[in-house]
Amino acid sequence: MRQPADPTIWCPPLRMQALPSWDGAENLHSNLILDWHSAPALATSQGMSEFDFLSGIDDVPPTPILIAPQPVLREVTRDVRPEDIAFIRDQLPGMFSAMYKAPGIGLAAPQVGLGMRFALVDVAEEDAPREPMLLINPEIISDSDQLAAREEGCLSLPNQYAEVVRPESIRVRYRNLAGETLERDASGLLATCIQHEMDHLDGILFVDHLSTLKRNMIMRRLAKEQKLGRR
Repeated sequence: MRQPADPTIWCPPLRMQALPSWDGAENLHSNLILDWHSAPALATSQGMSEFDFLSGIDDVPPTPILIAPQPVLREVTRDVRPEDIAFIRDQLPGMFSAMYKAPGIGLAAPQVGLGMRFALVDVAEEDAPREPMLLINPEIISDSDQLAAREEGCLSLPNQYAEVVRPESIRVRYRNLAGETLERDASGLLATCIQHEMDHLDGILFVDHLSTLKRNMIMRRLAKEQKLGRR
């Protein structure tokens, strides 16, 4: 998701719960599960953070971001499995670099050609400390009846913006690299961004929330701009 003009942010503390294993993985990956928190490539123990690499992120080459109508952007992703975690860890520096340099506040795996269910989010204001989130296998477990309309953009639809109506607040459940389950309450821009990125995981673009007329207008404009940009 691209940064809107005037974000407002409300970001309550994390509520964390550690689970003994990934759902449905006991039989296939029992050794991995037993050693999850001691595996140096996967766990966040030994003083490692999921986001230690961010200290040098300005020097990391950005992963190329796919532009609509790339077919992968319309595909439903599969759940991340324990054996995917080392690969995902390797992808994170380039993905965060791409998101920050765009600049954007969210990036989902399909936007870099990966059919896995994970996304990045950071809605921190410019010049404020970064607040990175990695959402693995996210699901919205509750949302508010109150709706809010906010202007949205997308790194896969550059220079295209429209007002989208979504629930004002949500509670999202997801896993981190260590396999722990986290729950987070979010409202305002953070809730919008999480919902936007989770749409990507189901092959949905923000323009799909618009009328057919508005959607077609945006997609035609994008195609024209991309064509002119390639000349």
